[in-house]
Amino acid sequence: MEATVFNPIQVHLLKMFEIDKSQKGLEELKNLLYNYYSSKMKSALDALWDSGELDQTRLDEINDMDLHKL
Repeated sequence: MEATVFNPIQVHLLKMFEIDKSQKGLEELKNLLYNYYSSKMKSALDALWDSGELDQTRLDEINDMDLHKL
């Protein structure tokens, strides 16, 4: 059996779960992570839009693609 090596973020999250094992704590943490990564994605997309790499024409092209084939 191969050992799993956790990165620092995974180790930190595992330690956090030792403190709060409740369902409410899990839901709050999931919401917090969702908001964090949503904010990161929005910032990255805004930067692409501002740089001209992403525009409505490109979004329309992506919308028409069969992304399952990629």
